[in-house]
Amino acid sequence: MDREHIGSALPARLRVETRTVGGSEVLTPVGELDHHTAELLREPLDGALDAGRSRLVVDCSGLEFCDSTGLNVLLGARLRADAAGGAVHLVGMRPAVARVFHITGADTVFTVHETLATALPE
Repeated sequence: MDREHIGSALPARLRVETRTVGGSEVLTPVGELDHHTAELLREPLDGALDAGRSRLVVDCSGLEFCDSTGLNVLLGARLRADAAGGAVHLVGMRPAVARVFHITGADTVFTVHETLATALPE
């Protein structure tokens, strides 16, 4: 499988950076999270959970758009993290992305932080 093109996703539409900070896996999606790019975020989320890292911090400050498919990827990760004793924390949502979470009520099931510093335990 061509690892740069999952499904029909063009890598330029969404890029996901990952790093471990203390006991947290920090994922930073940049671009548009939608039906065509959702797997680009699902893979590293699943990879972190499969490796036993259940405290996930998703820095949404570079996320320009999120549709229902992207939201479902994050909700699925939240369920898996919760089952493993962890959680998914969202950081720095732009207004357009925050609106999707608010309209659907998903903002009530995630811990949302203004900054990455407040999302990471000391």
